[in-house]
Amino acid sequence: MIRILLLEDDASLIDGLEYALGKNGFDVETVRTVRGAMACLRQSAPYDLLLLDVTLPDGTGFEVCEKLRADGSQLPIIFLTASDEEVNVIRGLDSGADDYITKPFKLGELCSRIRALLRRTNYAAGPVLSSGALSMDFAANRVTVDGAAVELTRAEYRLLSLLVRNADHVVTRETILDALWDNTGDFVDDNTLSVYIRRLREKVEPDPSQPQHLITVRGFGYRWIP
Repeated sequence: MIRILLLEDDASLIDGLEYALGKNGFDVETVRTVRGAMACLRQSAPYDLLLLDVTLPDGTGFEVCEKLRADGSQLPIIFLTASDEEVNVIRGLDSGADDYITKPFKLGELCSRIRALLRRTNYAAGPVLSSGALSMDFAANRVTVDGAAVELTRAEYRLLSLLVRNADHVVTRETILDALWDNTGDFVDDNTLSVYIRRLREKVEPDPSQPQHLITVRGFGYRWIP
């Protein structure tokens, strides 16, 4: 499951964010101070994305972002703030943030922008992800099964990445359809998705007729089992 660290001190906003993000399949951990955020980010378990407020009790989100980028971190970062002044937007983006969203915002739009950012960065919390015999090298856009290279289309690669990143969790068809559509016109409807699933099984399953990893959860979506 995709892990998000939320740095926000507004209690009324935290409840809504945690609910909406959780409903959309994200695992959210919330901290209210810069110190708390830095402590979490030093832990060994990686996060896939960071949501930052600007004004906090013991500092600013700018400081967190600048520190991470100075340390070489490529963690995707989105600012969530009531400050829409151009100088703050510029500072947020110049400090290394990937996006800047001003309050109030629609929760559905936030979730879509999170998914879009994660697609662009290939969920780059780590360069290589292994799941059983399958390995995904996000830096090289390369997939192997038992060491043998697997040729995937762009849509197949995004689909596999989404499922593997959420291993052992059901990913709904709606979530997949949203993730496979992008601004380049790669539109995927429900019937096309079924074709992608079949083709992906043919490429990564030992026996596509009896899948062991890419499992259909009828009425809901699909689950990747390592």
